[in-house]
Order: sequence, then C-alpha cells, then structure tokens
Amino acid sequence: MRTRLFFLTFLLTTFLAHSQAKKWTLKSCIEYALKHNISVRQTELDSRDAEVNKSDAVGNFLPKINLGTSHSWNIGLNQNITTGLLENQTTQFTSFQGSVSVDVFKGLQNVKTLRRANLSILANRYKLADMKDDIALSVANGYLQVLFSRENLEVARAQYAVTVQDLKKTRELVTSGVVPRGDLLEIEATAATQEQQIVNAENELRLSRISLAQLLLIDDYENFDVADEDFVMPESRIPDESPRTIYEKALTFRNDIKFSETNVALAEKDVEIAKGALLPTLSAYYGYDTRISYQDRSVGTGEFDLVPIGVVPSTEEAVVTPREIMGVRGPMPFFDQWSLNDGHSYGLQLSIPVFNGFSARNSVKRSEVNLERTKNQLEQDKLDLDNAVHQAWNDTRAAYKSYEAAGKALEARKEAYNYARERYNVGLMNGFDYAQAQARVDNAEAEFVRTKYDYVFKLKVLEFYFGIPLDEL
Repeated sequence: MRTRLFFLTFLLTTFLAHSQAKKWTLKSCIEYALKHNISVRQTELDSRDAEVNKSDAVGNFLPKINLGTSHSWNIGLNQNITTGLLENQTTQFTSFQGSVSVDVFKGLQNVKTLRRANLSILANRYKLADMKDDIALSVANGYLQVLFSRENLEVARAQYAVTVQDLKKTRELVTSGVVPRGDLLEIEATAATQEQQIVNAENELRLSRISLAQLLLIDDYENFDVADEDFVMPESRIPDESPRTIYEKALTFRNDIKFSETNVALAEKDVEIAKGALLPTLSAYYGYDTRISYQDRSVGTGEFDLVPIGVVPSTEEAVVTPREIMGVRGPMPFFDQWSLNDGHSYGLQLSIPVFNGFSARNSVKRSEVNLERTKNQLEQDKLDLDNAVHQAWNDTRAAYKSYEAAGKALEARKEAYNYARERYNVGLMNGFDYAQAQARVDNAEAEFVRTKYDYVFKLKVLEFYFGIPLDEL
C-alpha cells in the first residue's frame, strides 16, 4: 500500500513539475490564443450560420413537397345514406392531401440569393482571418513586453551586482583612509535605490506575464512564463521599402480590405435581389387528394321485385319494372375507397407585381443606399490602411534611430563610468559624483532596452503590413 502511494505521489509530482516547467514561445502563444479566444469562437459560429444560409439558398431551387392528413367526426343530424332520412348519428371521414410546387421563374432571385450566400461565407472567412491578425498582433505585443520586462530585470540585477562590488571596494578604501565615509554612504544609497529598482522590475515582469496570460485566457498565473530564448535583434530590409510599396502589397492580402470588398459585393447582390422582386414570378404546382368514409353503405342484394310504375289506359293493366332489393353493408374497403375517391390538380400560377404600397421599390432604394455606404466604408478602410502603413513606416525608422542613439549613449556612459571608477578608486573623485556617473549608466541601459523592444515591435508591425507572419521573432 505504501509503495503504491509513493508511486502515485511520485507521478503526481513529476506531472506538476513538468506542467510548471512549460515555457511558451510566441508561436505557441498565438496558436493558443486563436484557439481559445471567445471572439474567434463567436465569429466561427457566424461562419457556421452562413453555411446554413447557403443551404437555405440551395433549397430554394428544390420542389416544395407537402403531405397532410385529417380525420373528422361529425356528430349530430346527418343524412342516413341507407334510408335517406336525417338522423342523429356520428360519421367519420379520413382525408389525405399531397402537393408539389416549384418556382419556374422568380426574377432570378434564387440564383442571386445563392451567390450572395457564397459571398457571405467568404466575408465571414475574411472577418475571422482579420480578427485573428489583430489577436496575433496583440499577443506579439504582450510577448515582447514580457521579454522587455525580463531583460530590464536582468539589467537591474547586473547593475546591483556591480554596485555590490563597488560597495565592498569602497569599504576597503574608507578603512584605508583613501576616501571619506560620506562616499561609502553614497554608494550604500545607490545600492538601496537599485534594490528598489529590482523590486519594481520584478513586479513589472510579473504584471506583464499576468497580462499576457489573461490575453490567452490562462488563469494559472504563477506557472505561466515565456520561453528562455536567445533574442537577437532582427535584421530586416522592409524599412528600406517605400510606404507606397508596402501599402500596395498590403492591399493584395489584408483581410480587412478583402472583408470590405466582399461587403460591397454582398450589397450589390442585395440590390439585384431587391430588383428581382419587381419582376413577375411563375410557379408550377400539382395536387392530389382522396377521402375515406367509415359509414355503412346501401348495396344491391342481387334479388329483384316488381314495382308498379303506371297503368295501360286502354286495358288498365298495371305496368311494372324490376327493382333490385337493397341491403346495408359495412364501409367499402380502405384502399378501394382510396383509388375511387382520389383527385388530381395541376397548373401554372403567374404573379405580376403591380402595386404593393411602394414596399418593393423602397427595398431597392434601401439596398442602393446600403451599397453606397459599403463603398464609402471600403474607401475609408483603404485610407486607414494607408495612414497605418505610413505611421508604421515612420515609427519604425524613428524607433531604429532612437535605438542606435541609445546604443551610442550607453557606450559613452559606460566609458565615462569606467573613467570615473578609476578616478574614484584612487581618491580623485568623491562618492556623489561617482554615484551620479553610475546612475547615468543605469538610465542609459534602461533606455537602451526600452528602445530595442520598441523598435522590435514597430518593425514587426511594419512587416505584418508587408505580409510577414508574427509567430516568430
């Protein structure tokens, strides 16, 4: 028993350790977000609904077949078919009906409705793809924010490690009388400030991880973390392209533009369908019905008697005629009545719209207004895309220049710091000036990290408009 318990505990611990050790790459984050995002699932349901609408459109070409039956009881005063007298009785009847109708011509509305249904399916696909693009962009931004926070924390810890060494060296210099005790206090204050910066950086990293986890709809914040990857600054020639070239390339594949173009095509089909309602419609129909009675019936017995019908005037001789003696029998067999009482009807029906309170013509006008609205929206979306491309292009180039400038500033600050450190170690610089030199290096390193990730994200946005996927850094 103890062995089994130990084995189960070992498996559970191994499983939990494996779960906690999972590191998320950008690609896995995007794939998970696209699979679990609620808006994506809702839009996928819209796509399924569009498929159902297409099935409706296909059904408009098929015949409409209806079957019906009824059974009735008539209670009260009814004619007795045997005696011909009115009597209080109960009679029963069963009837069956069947009909088939098909549209021969309906102003081409059925054809255009089917084409519209196909366009609607395509529009929903573009809408879903555009939503996935936006989600991927948001995930990439959140992922880079985690990487930025992590590197910012590493920089803060590295700075603190250097300060600890300086603090140790300063204590020795104070002990030897090279520098005054006030310099030691300055270094200690710097170390305390850097400890606070580490705490803030750890908090920022934790918040960025939580924010990305929430974007992925993951609630296990403690065990969620991104992969430890060797991040290398990307090299890209996309910023060398002109904004016009990037814009024209984006027009060929951007799902939001294709979605707007498809909406224009849908609006055009709506106009055609509305105009079809102004044309005559022709339909063909066929109907069949039969009736079953459960009443007793009067039938001949095969025996005859003579019934007087008059006399011969000259001889006064009676004139008689044979008449079959009738008897009462039960209802005729079910299927005999089915074929005996059935009937057929068929024909064509032509409907010509003459006046319907302006509803059909107003429907055409509303469809035309909506068509103009979708065309305007398409133009607006193209303008928005053009502005977004130019903005992304300018932001990317400016971010790269800032990144280069921050790198040069960091190198200069490091050299100045090394020089200040040498002077401080020999007592030629006081602790305050040395602490200021170190603070300037800290700020330069923080700015360098910030500009690096700012450039990376803006570059990814620009590449996104050029058709490069976001699933890799």
